[in-house]
Amino acid sequence: MLNITLYTKDPCPLCDDLKELLASLHDTYPHQLTEVDITQDPDLNARYRFEIPVLEIGESRIKAPISLLDLNRFLREAA
Repeated sequence: MLNITLYTKDPCPLCDDLKELLASLHDTYPHQLTEVDITQDPDLNARYRFEIPVLEIGESRIKAPISLLDLNRFLREAA
C-alpha cells in the first residue's frame, strides 16, 4: 500500500479533482491518503502556495498541473 501525502488548502478545486482521480485509481494503486493543509504551516505555505496540489510519496513529488496520465505514471513508479 502506498502512503501518499497531499499538500492542499481549502478551497482548492484542483485538489478536489485530484482526490477524485486518486479515488478512481485506488483499486489499481491501493493507498492511504494523508492531507496536509499548507495554511497551517508558514514554511509549507511559502513553499507550495502557488504549486498545489502537490503529491508526495517518499522522496518523490509531483506538482500541479497533474493530469490522469501524470498521476498514473507517478503511482506506477512509486508502487
